[in-house]
Amino acid sequence: MTLKCPLCGYRFEEAETTGCRGCPLRGGCNMVRCPNCGYEFIPDTRKPFLARLLKR
Repeated sequence: MTLKCPLCGYRFEEAETTGCRGCPLRGGCNMVRCPNCGYEFIPDTRKPFLARLLKR
């Protein structure tokens, strides 16, 4: 799946990235890190249904 970083706009494949840095959950927190700028975010597809509904 292709993701777009909300900070720098870089498009990348989800497989290209790792989980967030310094997280004790080691990838279990649903965050991804942009390989271009390092910004960590939760993709819309991983957000709970209610959060996606409220965003609309």
